Amino acid sequence: MSPTAAAIHDPLAMRRAGRELLSLALIDARNRTLRWLSAFAGANVTALAGEFSPPLWLVGHVAWLQEIAIARNVRRSQGEGSLGATTLASIEPRADAWFDPSLTTREQRWRETDVADAHLRDYLAATLDATLELLERAPEDDAGLQLFRMVLANEDAAAETLAVMAQAAGLGRPAANARPQAPATPAATSMGAESSGTTALTQGLWPIWPSRVRRDPLWFGAQHVSLGSRPGGFVPDNERWAHDEPVPEFEIDAQAVQWSQFVEFVEDGGYDEPRWWGQAGWAWLERQQRRAPRYVEQTGRAVLAQRAGQLQRVAAAQAVAHLSWHEADAWCRWASRRLPTEPEWEIAATTGMSRGFVWGDVHEWTAGRATRWSNEPPLAAPAWSGEQPAAALRSLRVTRGGSVMTVPRLKHPKARTFCGPEHDAAFVGFRSCAL
Repeated sequence: MSPTAAAIHDPLAMRRAGRELLSLALIDARNRTLRWLSAFAGANVTALAGEFSPPLWLVGHVAWLQEIAIARNVRRSQGEGSLGATTLASIEPRADAWFDPSLTTREQRWRETDVADAHLRDYLAATLDATLELLERAPEDDAGLQLFRMVLANEDAAAETLAVMAQAAGLGRPAANARPQAPATPAATSMGAESSGTTALTQGLWPIWPSRVRRDPLWFGAQHVSLGSRPGGFVPDNERWAHDEPVPEFEIDAQAVQWSQFVEFVEDGGYDEPRWWGQAGWAWLERQQRRAPRYVEQTGRAVLAQRAGQLQRVAAAQAVAHLSWHEADAWCRWASRRLPTEPEWEIAATTGMSRGFVWGDVHEWTAGRATRWSNEPPLAAPAWSGEQPAAALRSLRVTRGGSVMTVPRLKHPKARTFCGPEHDAAFVGFRSCAL
């Protein structure tokens, strides 16, 4: 792999990427989006309606946000301050009605997003071509490249959301009637070139889950940590801004809790014992009638779970996944442990890797509630919903890290995601700390 090709997957380099790297990364992101679109072709996804917006809507929203932030934004060189200003008309007359999240509810999107697959692909191609053309003339500074970096991060996040949807829909291999799709290179998008098939385009969407040798927990002495990110390059709004926090000494797991550990809780009747659950967690459990993590059909001698559309035997040494915050908290209570705080997790992730601290198999729940460190409004709605979470911020929890399904350039040690404590569809697990 060439240094340039490697750089587009580097989370540190991409936050300060210039025009050349951004161009390559935007093409890479659009190719991934097209592969997921091919994977969903012909699939029955109506079961997702109670939890997600339609996959086609999410894909269209990715292109719409890119267009409205860049091609339709005459002040784009001024960076995020130009968002919300008067915009030009879209190249697709129905784009706002279809993909503007402020104009529709999730229920309406399932009823009213009638964009055809071929039409959506044309819109994806045209918006990317316009973005790449404008990127060539963009000022090579943070303000001039801010929105290009933002829409790249949004599309990368949407790719993982599409993986979450595919898992929830029981989607595995691409449908037999999936339409071939050309790579999203500038030449291909402008010439309408066709690929020879979907096989190469859909490979790698479901990676191999790693198994880890259990290591002893790590101890960290009392210290101060600079939590959050400093100005410079692209800084997601959830990380704004860096501030100092004191952290007492702590002990933290070297890797995320594994299936072998979590099954002990299940087999010990953990899902039937109210004392391990908070009040809200027990109420959620009774509503769900859950007796194991989502997608798990058997524990006992082996864990059998639905994964990528198939019932699979899950390796005991893999990180437990698809857990709500309530389940992670209940396991910690049962094990006489606790969830790590954000500062503890970040210290371990940034200074403990040489000692065996491993992260990135699953997103990881942390203790405490979601808090913004700045009064600035979010740059853009989260890709999974298309809606601002600010009104319900106090009810949300924080995950840190990334998963096997996270686009590598998003796996930044300071990255934060806000989720409801009942959210178990994502590729999320946890690790624990000593009390």
